[in-house]
Amino acid sequence: MNVFGVDIGGSGIKGAPVDLERGTLAEERHKVLTPQPATPDGVAGCVVEVVENFGWTGPVGVTFPGVVTGSTIRTAANVDKSWIGVDAGTLLSDRLGGLPVTVLNDADAAGVAEMTFGAGRGRKGTVILLTLGTGIGSALFADGRLVPNTELGHLELKGHDAETRASTKAKEDEDLSWEHWATRRLRKYLAHVEMLFSPELFIIGGGVSRKADKFLPLIEGIRAEIVPAELQNNAGIVGAGMAARTS
Repeated sequence: MNVFGVDIGGSGIKGAPVDLERGTLAEERHKVLTPQPATPDGVAGCVVEVVENFGWTGPVGVTFPGVVTGSTIRTAANVDKSWIGVDAGTLLSDRLGGLPVTVLNDADAAGVAEMTFGAGRGRKGTVILLTLGTGIGSALFADGRLVPNTELGHLELKGHDAETRASTKAKEDEDLSWEHWATRRLRKYLAHVEMLFSPELFIIGGGVSRKADKFLPLIEGIRAEIVPAELQNNAGIVGAGMAARTS
């Protein structure tokens, strides 16, 4: 069975039909740049473009980079603040001609996909997935059960919003070496999260997971196991498709 998933990010919006039996993309994903400013109208237009690229006419799951309750947006750190209070499910369904739309937090979607098909499959105890990109998303699991909308990228770390120091965007904006970023930024962030939650496993997702060999071996002093996401940057799309099936 295939269901469509769309992953809205601060820099790109990507989607594809998802094979829910295998936890993989059924077709090569289509990606467009996130409009700037990333207003509800502009982003909705991009979601329509992605979905219509495949001629899709069934249920659609959509991730959002912020807190989502029901289908209403509560925070919008890396997109336009005009999203706050918007019923994204209704907005996107209307723009997609009435197709049923399910909306959820982006990292939660990626986490559910990884726990079902990827690096967290079969793992008990406390597991935390962190998506490193424009910001830092998080998904927290206790014995396989999701605690939604944790947004651990916004923890305060040495007087700063953690994602402004340890995200992939921070590395790129400040032209940091892999070693500097891994040992002085990411390690300190992981140590802080570990102190708060004592996870058995960290799963590192986002696009940077494709380059895990460049930075994960540099991180020392963390008791939890640290592994890259197996679904890499497709996890959000897969998780969105899973949410659309179960809603």
